[in-house]
Amino acid sequence: MKLKKAIDRVPGGLMLVPLLLGACVHTFAPGAGKYFGSFTNGLISGTVPILAVWFFCMGATIDLRATGVVLRKSGTLLITKMLVAWIATLIAARFIPIDGVKAGLFAGLSVLAITTSMDMTNGGLYAAVMQQYGTKEEAGAFVLMSVESGPLVSMIILGATGVAFFEPRLFVGAVLPFLIGFVLGNLDSELREFFGRCVHPLIPFFGFALGNGIDLNVIVTSGLPGVVLGLGVIVVTGIPLILADRWIAGGNGAAGLAASSTAGAAVANPAIIGEMIPRFKPLVPAATAMVATACLVTAILVPILTALWVHRHHARNATSGEGVDAGQAPPAPLNEPRDVHV
Repeated sequence: MKLKKAIDRVPGGLMLVPLLLGACVHTFAPGAGKYFGSFTNGLISGTVPILAVWFFCMGATIDLRATGVVLRKSGTLLITKMLVAWIATLIAARFIPIDGVKAGLFAGLSVLAITTSMDMTNGGLYAAVMQQYGTKEEAGAFVLMSVESGPLVSMIILGATGVAFFEPRLFVGAVLPFLIGFVLGNLDSELREFFGRCVHPLIPFFGFALGNGIDLNVIVTSGLPGVVLGLGVIVVTGIPLILADRWIAGGNGAAGLAASSTAGAAVANPAIIGEMIPRFKPLVPAATAMVATACLVTAILVPILTALWVHRHHARNATSGEGVDAGQAPPAPLNEPRDVHV
């Protein structure tokens, strides 16, 4: 059986398929973890420890010896994404109650869902798209996007906008595993390679554990708001990212559009923040389902939109006689989005 290939055909499948399986377990056998106990319960309820190991390994993958062009491109996209998420959170906090929308078409939508869906780029998807449609330097620009991994950026944005207050020790606790991995990975390239191998294999495990906190009924009721949220991520973050890529990073806008996605790992952030801020706990199931839907929507649409953007750019250059950008390969046929999450 080619299960891995089947999962790869689903955009975001490495994260979303285990999450749905976990949601099935929670919906139809909610007491399974406590019943079996031991290691089985650890897999079902071990979101935080599994994510702690994943954050550590993510930190180890960042190499500061990247070229200046890569760091400039990566830094531009990273800072722009964070600023846009901060502005979006600030605006949303003025119109959405702190305990979320209670009724109507967008029931369940919360500031927590908006922040966690917008502040974290799917770096693996970005790298895959830019390897096909961008330059080598643009493809390597995901190097700093790993900084977005985990709840730290969401915590900073929620704290800076006054939506939540986090004690300093919680910030340290959120970033410490990542920093330790970062230091070790830059001290020894063999350790970077060793821990880097663990990043993708751990994704299904924390996806399954996250799913065990979601009832399938929540996924159904949060479907439409999640789709709208995914489209909002592309529009709200995509336009500033395109402009920043063109005006600051010296690109043609494709890298900015390719970064306008929601990372699969962002699905974990509502639950982690809910553990830190008890008043957010009731929002976690709906926010998790919406962020997961946004991840799926952006994983499908971002590669398609990036391909159309690049084709349009090359067609315009050919018409004006400018030719193709130096060092940039001509656009290839659009392939199915790869299931890679960072």
